[in-house]
Amino acid sequence: MAVLQSTDLFLPTNIADGIVEKSKTGSTVAALSGQEPMRFGKTEIITFDDDLTAEFVEESAAKGSDDAKPGRVTAVPHKAVVQMRTSDEFLWEEEDYQLGVMTKYQEKCARALARGLDLGLYYRINPRTGNAIPAWANYLNSTTKRVEAGANADLDFEAAAGLVIGNGFSVNGVAFDPQYAWTLSTARYADGRKKYPELGLGNGLSSFEGVSAAVSTTTSAKAVDGDATDNKVRAILGDFSQGIRWGVQRSFPFRMLEFGDPDNQGRDLAGHNEILFRTEIVYGWYVFADRFAVIEDKVA
Repeated sequence: MAVLQSTDLFLPTNIADGIVEKSKTGSTVAALSGQEPMRFGKTEIITFDDDLTAEFVEESAAKGSDDAKPGRVTAVPHKAVVQMRTSDEFLWEEEDYQLGVMTKYQEKCARALARGLDLGLYYRINPRTGNAIPAWANYLNSTTKRVEAGANADLDFEAAAGLVIGNGFSVNGVAFDPQYAWTLSTARYADGRKKYPELGLGNGLSSFEGVSAAVSTTTSAKAVDGDATDNKVRAILGDFSQGIRWGVQRSFPFRMLEFGDPDNQGRDLAGHNEILFRTEIVYGWYVFADRFAVIEDKVA
């Protein structure tokens, strides 16, 4: 029986219904903060945090001036790429087989790009390596509003919300790590009753205390579900409607390359009977970190 194979992919010629994979979580930024149209390149965003004031002026009296002035920040483009090598025997297979592989590739590719948005915007992390990108100065986790997780997750939430609200901003979204969502959903009173039975086990948590919510392992900076890397952040809450400005500036949904060494592996595709699938997207974003607070475990 012919087998399609590469260093990372082994699929039989006859595909059963569906491909078994580990369930993975997507983007909390996309779930909680709507994207907006953006042209390619650096995008200037006008800010106006200072309040204007009214002035009562007596007849014939001089009018005063207001010191409030608009400012500006810059949303910077960031390109993300997802690509995969596989055997060129893929080109010989029947259409149903090819469609099955491409459908699954597109699903996994979309998820990878969505998770990349969280990891870059929250933590300036390169998803492939798990390392921070020092040149990126604008990222959410630079906020100084931080609460150490204690014995009561709901009280942690209130304390973090207080830091944001006390600074004059709204709390309209919260991103939970799955572990923390479970802790919150299973919190109990002294008599054993669950405090929040409507949350189930926290898997599909979509709101808490009237605040829109989303759950993903990207909240704790895990580049891949199950990855041991964990920065101990358990929740991010704040003004997701105005505190994050992001959009897709360009997208290149799919290319199939048959020649050259496009992923710098040191081997030519045609020379090794391989092809490469590639998808690219250019995000643009700016985050107002002072509009957010994080709940985190104590870092040893």
